[in-house]
Amino acid sequence: MPSPNEELQEELLTIWNEHRCTVLMITHDIDEALFLADRLVMMTNGPAANIGEILTIPFPRPRDRDRIMEDPEYYKLRNYALDFLYNRFAHDDV
Repeated sequence: MPSPNEELQEELLTIWNEHRCTVLMITHDIDEALFLADRLVMMTNGPAANIGEILTIPFPRPRDRDRIMEDPEYYKLRNYALDFLYNRFAHDDV
């Protein structure tokens, strides 16, 4: 059974498929970003945050969550994004 977040993501994709308009979504959920996005814009830490890197998401549309989760490229992109956020631009705990 899909979670409420997964249901909302699927509904967003349905709306996008019907209207094909540009959508800007801000999320802290890397899995959500990889499932929904065509481009993932990763920001550096604030308060003076800048665009750090932009990843192109290669998964074809329409997207199938299970198929994406089985794709080795998904895990490469996920690990790359996690490395960017937690290692290269880690928060100072001072």
